[in-house]
Amino acid sequence: MEQIVILDFGSQYTQVIARRIRECKVYCAIVPCQTPAAEIARLRPKGLILSGGPASVYAPRAPLPDAGIFTLGAPVLGICYGLQLLAQFLEGKVEPGTKREYGKGQLTVKDPACPLFKGVPETSQVWNSHGDQLTRLPKGFKAVAVTENSRYAAVEHRGRKMYGLQFHPEVVHTPSGREILANFVHGICGCGGEWTMRHFIDQAVDDIRSQVGPEKVILGLSGGVDSSVAAALLHKALGDQLTCIFVNNGLLRAREAETVQEVFGRHFKIHLVYEDASRKFLQRLKGVTDPERKRKIIGTTFIEVFQDATHEVGQPQFLAQGTLYPDIIESIPIAGNPAAKIKSHHNVGGLPKKMKLKLVEPLKCLFKDEVRQLGLELGLPKEMVYRQPFPGPGLAVRILGEVTASRLEILRNADWVVIEEMKKSGWYYKIWQSFAVLLPVRSVGVMGDERTYDYTIALRVVDSQDGMTADWVKLPYELLETMSNRIINEVKGVNRVCLDISSKPPATIEWE
Repeated sequence: MEQIVILDFGSQYTQVIARRIRECKVYCAIVPCQTPAAEIARLRPKGLILSGGPASVYAPRAPLPDAGIFTLGAPVLGICYGLQLLAQFLEGKVEPGTKREYGKGQLTVKDPACPLFKGVPETSQVWNSHGDQLTRLPKGFKAVAVTENSRYAAVEHRGRKMYGLQFHPEVVHTPSGREILANFVHGICGCGGEWTMRHFIDQAVDDIRSQVGPEKVILGLSGGVDSSVAAALLHKALGDQLTCIFVNNGLLRAREAETVQEVFGRHFKIHLVYEDASRKFLQRLKGVTDPERKRKIIGTTFIEVFQDATHEVGQPQFLAQGTLYPDIIESIPIAGNPAAKIKSHHNVGGLPKKMKLKLVEPLKCLFKDEVRQLGLELGLPKEMVYRQPFPGPGLAVRILGEVTASRLEILRNADWVVIEEMKKSGWYYKIWQSFAVLLPVRSVGVMGDERTYDYTIALRVVDSQDGMTADWVKLPYELLETMSNRIINEVKGVNRVCLDISSKPPATIEWE
């Protein structure tokens, strides 16, 4: 099987590079940056990509590859830190930049004959994220593109098929980045483009069976896209070795518990254990207002309930989770990765250790849209596969302040209106996410001839490709008006509706 190998030097964008390669219908493998060249050679890569990273190549403890990778004969593409590594290993020079480059830049291609830039405009926008710069080219290399602050924005040694980019072609803020990577994969590396999601399934099934063997596996099933697709994939690989445990934490959307039991227990015939622990979760959350404490309490309580439920399974050795790549990135502490920790995530970290189970995460290298493709390929119904994302801690992170039964009822009813109207209008499946948030703000209103003093609902409607960035959606005024009127008229305890028009970044998609 043709494949590209990515050496990971700690960039938060490594999996984004992998995703772009998969979009070229070429398989790729990600390996640690210090993987021995002999081990990489056994993978028979058609090309190597050196990822970005947070370090400086001249720093004493900078992550460095096995020098033997440069003698394997496979084409090499260095991205940002990867470009600087090429220079460092091949006797170029990298120094702290006099002007740092972060954010948008203007790329000008100086040599359109460079195969990386076939079909790419002479000038285009790129995305930079670096403080160091290449100040002396290695022997045999030449500059083929520049930016305002970098005369070596793209370099090549065409004879050795070695290329370097100072910018990030993998992110959406580099519009021509996909073409650049496709040129490397197809034009320079000679890959065909026959890999599909079906190939991913075959590989994932083999990997799951190899990892699990004859042992039992348990999965916490929420009914959301991620856990549903993970359940379907694991069931395909393991059959009756899999047991799904559905914990009703009392923080679910309207009619969620009934739907999950119907679809998975009765329709798909997956062994399903149902645990109603809603009262316990609400008791633990009483008086808690800090969002991180909420998440930790929910995570800890979930583990406790989950542990009790495993007694019905026997002696499982593995815990499966529907963790996606954005979940991992937003949950990694700064000390271990350049991706600053944005939020805790009760599906990441801690759970396997406390439960003494080995972890299976078959979706951890995928983004949400890829998981949807996988779900359709596995035969899941479109209505389930294209459900909008829902946070693991549930409605608790959409209630600012204390979580109570009465506030949950208000938010659950308001959220139902939003979902119903978005589906009725046809907007639900066009965008990434739409939901209601209950604010700890009460204001004066008038209903009939009476004065009210009730809560405020904020509408959050965003579009995104992968959840890493998002922009607010400009819904028709008529739809916003309908949702606002229905929420105020039908949801007792609400007299005001607002619209959140902030993007991510600087805001997050969820409010907590």
